[in-house]
Amino acid sequence: MNPSASGWIKKLISQLQSKNYYHNLDDESFYNALRHCGFIYGSNIHSLEKDISTNTLSEEEICKVNLVIALHYVHTKHNPDQIFVASVISFYKALNHYKASFFEELLGRRKSFGLLESIIHKRINIDDNIITKSFNQFVINALLFVDILAFNKYLKNGKISIDYIKQLEAAIEVIVFKVFEKKTVKTEYDHSLLNLIESSLRYHNNEQLQYEDVIAFISSPLEKRYIIDIVCMAAWSDKVIDKEEQEFLHKLKNDLVLNKDQIIDSVTFVNTFYDINKDHIAHLSSKNLVQNFYDNSSKLVNKLIKRNSKRLLKELQESKDIMVLLTKSTTRKLTDEEQKQVQNQLLDIFKSIPSLAIFLLPGGMLLLPLFIKFIPKLLPSAFDDNRLDDELKD
Repeated sequence: MNPSASGWIKKLISQLQSKNYYHNLDDESFYNALRHCGFIYGSNIHSLEKDISTNTLSEEEICKVNLVIALHYVHTKHNPDQIFVASVISFYKALNHYKASFFEELLGRRKSFGLLESIIHKRINIDDNIITKSFNQFVINALLFVDILAFNKYLKNGKISIDYIKQLEAAIEVIVFKVFEKKTVKTEYDHSLLNLIESSLRYHNNEQLQYEDVIAFISSPLEKRYIIDIVCMAAWSDKVIDKEEQEFLHKLKNDLVLNKDQIIDSVTFVNTFYDINKDHIAHLSSKNLVQNFYDNSSKLVNKLIKRNSKRLLKELQESKDIMVLLTKSTTRKLTDEEQKQVQNQLLDIFKSIPSLAIFLLPGGMLLLPLFIKFIPKLLPSAFDDNRLDDELKD
């Protein structure tokens, strides 16, 4: 299943309905599953659907899968008689009534799997430019669980109150800022996380709200768990809860009428999650911007080559000139003239393969050297005496 190609939601829903696994979980168990895969923290490391291989999926694509599964879980629990696609599109259309710019260009279309795929893609992205994404480490919306809570409200009440979303986001913003205020030393992680959360807010409140103003907005058990997990995520940087942070967590526990075990669980879980996955989470990376761009771009190009390998190899083999040059590139560095010839012929090939069209966008030429670097691994082994017969590695 390819969450960047048409028809993926229909295939995913078919798999979910045939297994019926998550539908049997209670809300707390399902929430814990969302935590384990990283969805709650805005860092999607694994897919909720265990039979889906994530080896060739980007974090964005894993996030798409997890968001649809979470929406499907809520829909099946509270409104199983209505068609899932129509239900979710109606929900986002209701939100669009209040924030017209978000899905304005999409919602004139009829309700369909294709329309839902477009909505999901637009919803998870902070930055829609695929080239600048490689430079920008803040790509995935970190607060998508707000959509799940809001969808739950929508199905229960038959309508959505925009005040609910505004109040919940305001509570997250104010309480997380309160955590940062308690830190005596603010690390690079702290600033990165703050940037990520600010970028993920759908509504920015112009009022100067205080902690006491927003604490009353949090009422349901899942809202409370989510707030606690976001707060623990914000406090994670030094992996030590100092006196001021302990006092704040104690106050938050009392204000939300929670028990001590719930706080301990959240602290323990976020420590374990980040310790295990810190090398795979963008805002925890200590790499500089250039290295981050190179790594992200390499993964993107590598996945594009894997997914289009058969079509690409066929196109390459039909072009004798480029095959000769690519074969030479396995034993020596191409001259500037030869590299330009390879680039021009590759661009012609990209025009015939839709999913490779990103190389034709402004800035796409930046990725071509990486593409040329990986291409020889597609060639038959006879063209490269030094290559071992192994798979392209991420």
